[in-house]
Amino acid sequence: MSSETSRTDKADDESSNAVEADNESYVHDPSTADEPYTGKADGEGFGKQGWVLVAAIIVCFLVIPGFIYLNPTAPAELGWTFFATFLVLPLIPAVLLGLIAVWSMQAAA
Repeated sequence: MSSETSRTDKADDESSNAVEADNESYVHDPSTADEPYTGKADGEGFGKQGWVLVAAIIVCFLVIPGFIYLNPTAPAELGWTFFATFLVLPLIPAVLLGLIAVWSMQAAA
């Protein structure tokens, strides 16, 4: 019986020591906080870079495909071949989005 009691006492002592160690490592001090939490986000939302990126996405995913859908003969009227049209036209939005993404990340840093 005494061996069973000593085992449970050791387990209780170890768990209480762990709790005490956790309590000693963190102490909340409200006077160290710079500003109270208001629940509002920092900054002004998207900012200039975010809105430019939104505009580029709209142009790349709605305007350019819509133009191609409504005027499928426009590239042929410019003298482009069928294969050149379908290689170059997807490349334009891809390059545009890539350049804007790099610009917005450099401006944010």
